[in-house]
Parts: sequence; C-alpha cells; structure tokens
Amino acid sequence: MKMSKLFVQTLREFPSDAEVVSHKMLVRAGYIRKLTSGVYEYLPLMWRVLKKVEDIIREEMDRAGAQELLLPFVQPKELWEESGRWEVYGKELMRLRDRHDREMCLGPTAEEVITAVARDGLKSYKQLPCNLYQIQSKFRDEVRPRYGLLRGREFIMKDAYSFDMDEEGLDKEYKNMADAYTRIFKRCGLETKMVQSDSGAIGGSVSHEFMVITTTDAGENDVFYCDSCDYSANSNHAVSKLPQADTDGNKFGFNEVKIVDTPNTKSIDELCEFLNIPSTIILKSLVYVVDKKYVLALIRADKQVEETKLMNAVGGIDIRIASEAEILELMQQHGFNGKAGFVGPKGMTDITIIADETVKDLKNFVVGINETDKHMVGANLDKDIPTITHFADIRLVEKDEFCPQCGQPLKVTRGIEVGNIFKLGTKYSKPMNAVYLDKNGKAQPYVMGCYGIGVSRTAAAAVERYHDDNGMFLPVQIAPYHCVIVPVSTKDELQMTTAQKIYDDLIKAGVEAVLDDRDERPGVKFKDADLIGFPYRITVGKTITEGNVEFKTRATGEIETIKPEQSVEKVINLIKEVGIL
Repeated sequence: MKMSKLFVQTLREFPSDAEVVSHKMLVRAGYIRKLTSGVYEYLPLMWRVLKKVEDIIREEMDRAGAQELLLPFVQPKELWEESGRWEVYGKELMRLRDRHDREMCLGPTAEEVITAVARDGLKSYKQLPCNLYQIQSKFRDEVRPRYGLLRGREFIMKDAYSFDMDEEGLDKEYKNMADAYTRIFKRCGLETKMVQSDSGAIGGSVSHEFMVITTTDAGENDVFYCDSCDYSANSNHAVSKLPQADTDGNKFGFNEVKIVDTPNTKSIDELCEFLNIPSTIILKSLVYVVDKKYVLALIRADKQVEETKLMNAVGGIDIRIASEAEILELMQQHGFNGKAGFVGPKGMTDITIIADETVKDLKNFVVGINETDKHMVGANLDKDIPTITHFADIRLVEKDEFCPQCGQPLKVTRGIEVGNIFKLGTKYSKPMNAVYLDKNGKAQPYVMGCYGIGVSRTAAAAVERYHDDNGMFLPVQIAPYHCVIVPVSTKDELQMTTAQKIYDDLIKAGVEAVLDDRDERPGVKFKDADLIGFPYRITVGKTITEGNVEFKTRATGEIETIKPEQSVEKVINLIKEVGIL
C-alpha cells in the first residue's frame, strides 16, 4: 500500500470528547470516527485490525471443534418472551416495531435465537455435544456510552454456545473454551488473566472473564488476585477474609441499649468523631432502588457495598443508590421524620433488608433510628434489629484484605474485559422447551454454555495496553500493517529507488508493508508512523549514500543502522517469530 493512497487522516490534537487512551489514539490516528453517541465507523486501518482479530478467533474456535454460523441481528419479541427476558432485560434492549406493528429488538446477545436454532436442529443425543458460534455486530442501548469502543452501543462480538447432555459434558467444553480463549488472546499479543466474575443479565451458575491487565484508568473493574495461589476475581465477584477488628461496642462503654443525641453527625466520620469510636462498631444503612423498589442494605460502616452483589442478592436487574428525596419519602412512609443521614432498619417492616455477612459479627453496635441527630447505641441484631430479610455477601473487597483460599494479602489491578465464559445450564433450554431425546427416548433439556469475545473491545484493549505519548504500538499479530518504509526525500532518486526495492521485496515475501511516498516533511512522516503504530519502520535517508538505512522497532524505540537487504531480512524474521509468515 502506498501512503498517498491509504484512506487515513491523522489529527494534530486528540478529540475533545475522548476520555481514555484507546479512544484518543484510535480517533487521532485515523482508525475510527464517531457517527453518533456510542456508534463508530471502522475506517480501513481499524477494519484490518478487526479482521485479524476475527481470523485468529475463527482459527482457534474451529480448532476447538466449534462451527461458525450467522444469526439475524433483528430478533422477534416472541423468542425473548419464551426465555422470560423481554420484560426484565432493561432499557439496554433496543426495542422497535416494524410496519406490521410486530415488536422486535436489536440483538444485544443471542441466547434466545441460538436456543431456537438448536431446538429445531438438535433432536437426538447422537448429535451432541455441539458448539455453534458467530461473529456479528451487537447493539446495547447503554445509558451512558463512554470510553470509545470499550463501552459503545454498537460493537462487534464473537458469541459461541455449547449444547451438551449433562453437566459433565458442559464442564469439559467449558475447559475446552477456556483453553481456546487463552490461545486466542496470546496470539493477539495480549496477556490476560482469567478471573471469577458475575454472570449479569446472561445468567448461569458459573462464569469467568478474561481481563487484559492495564495501567490506565480505562479498566472497567478492579481485579483482585493472589500471588501465592491461583485466586483471582472481578470486584463484583471477589471475596476475602478480613483482618481482626473491634466489633463489640461493649469495649467502648455501650453495654446497654439506649438512644443518644448525636447532633450534626450525618456522615460516618462525623459520628465516629462525636462518639470517639471506630467505624467497625457502626451498622451503616444504605437505601437503594432495585427494579423500582426500595432495598435497605446493611453493612459494617468501614466497608462499602458492591452494588452488583447486592442486586444479585435481591434478584434484580437494575440498581441505583436512592436520592435524598427518596430516602425521606421512605422514612415518611414508615412514620419517621428524620433526615437522610440518620436512616436505619428499625421500623422498616415492609421492604427488603439485606445485611452483609460482616454484620453478623457486630455486637452492642451503633445504628441510625430514622430520627434526626439521634442514634441507638448498644444494639444487637436479634433483639433490636428483627427486620432483616436475609444475609448475603454484598461487600466490596479492598486491597490488602486476605485471600479466601490461602490467607495471603490480596493485590489489585485494573482490568478490561475482552472475553467471558458462562455455564448457562438449562436457564434457556427449559423455558424454551429446547430438548433432545436421550438413549431411552426421553426428552431432556440441553445443558448449555455461552462464550463471548468482544472483537472491537479486544482491539481497544490492545491500545490501552500498548501505547506511549507518541501513539500506539499494537502487537504485530494484529497491527494493520507490519512495516512502513519512509524515504526522507521523495525528490532523491537513490532514496526512492532503494525504498521502492525494500517495499517490493517485503511485499513479495508476504509482509504487509506501506511505502510513505508522500511529499511531506520527514517529521510529519515520522510522527504519523509512530501515531499509527507501524511495528517496524525502515527509514531511507542520507545514509543510503553509505549503503545504510535506519531500522526502528516501534514497541521499544530501538534504532539501528543496517543494510537495506538486512532490513528486509530482519522484518521477515521478526514476523516469523510470532507465527505470521
């Protein structure tokens, strides 16, 4: 490809609406352009990257025994009603009507459609196991699209679904897919960590995410892991052992139940300072709205609620913290006139109250009683807080808490999810009556698994992982082109002749090369080369009169002076090392 013909326009400045590195870099380097909120145009450079990621995925999925198909992007309401998700999926499901007033949706995922496909095509145990996958655009109407391709509304995804006779078969395929994912991301040049995770709206009993570890702020979740064993988990699924703490108020003089005045103590810190106590003997009460219903969460005051855990404990699909006005409304409904900072569980008799496991250890504690400037001290659960619906782990794990498996301190890093695997079981096959006939001729529901990879997210995550101040340097396996040849002066015949020969030799060898034949200043060419992120740059300048060219490795910045024929050989060998040629 000649640079003068390449459809790319680099920008001098980063886009003003970009928040994360990948969004900034991909727009400025001419890979993508924003069409509307959360929807991007994949320009030629980006499309080459995406196709390479897709090709790697296809090769490894085929190697793992899966079969590719393509499912409709527009899905009928009836299938979603069969699974029970039409009403509960949430506003992220883009619903629409056709000219005949039939309700449909833009597919955010494909569980319903693929289950219907299997229901019609897999009739006998002799056809199982079976794994079907597709690579297709998806659409989720995110309430707040951000981070460019990391949280857009339209995105490209590989989703696969396995159908087995029993849990044993599912376990085997789950491991098969986990191994395939490890190979896929390794071939994409990405180091990933497989972590325990929440199943979210897809459901299922067990799930894991493949996270690209990044030092940028673009990571969606904290990943907690232990260096002493193999434990790792997403923040919405992580558990930990807590260090010893004072949890008995008797030590601080609260040996009997009484109401005390606590003026101007709306925050935990203010309450601790006023009573001269640690936060570990305070029962914190937080009001949430889950699926439009109030839920009261109780937790030890030095800890934070993990909202996904709370939502799952309630069995909801949408959660948010209640506003101050809503908290006042809730208290007034129960006959209280307190302010929001003094809410508590006492007297809340007709709402769901979820208490974290840390609450079980509290004795003679301090708690709000829905009265302004007053708290109860010396309280105990069974006697003074009888309204708890149930206990659950709703706590957000924090760094340096202890590993649940080996007891060593946990570490934390930021991660970007690029793949996920779920054990669905019969979540979809049972309600949709998707069955096969077993050896005895009896109808049995398929035991299913679900396996997704964000193709566009993988590319964006690679930018988050591999970049510097001058631009990106994608792994050569997925970079749009392998090498750029830059003649310093297009008016110099020797430079152009040498550059053209290097270019021709690389193309003949199967290397994807670009010849920068533009009549531009050398600085412009070099900046564009770094911004776009060509893995290798061969510069043909004045040193060609001495028979030398300059070879630069983008990822390391290393520059060396070698012969033109050596530069060709070096690029070919470097590419062979990663298994491309």
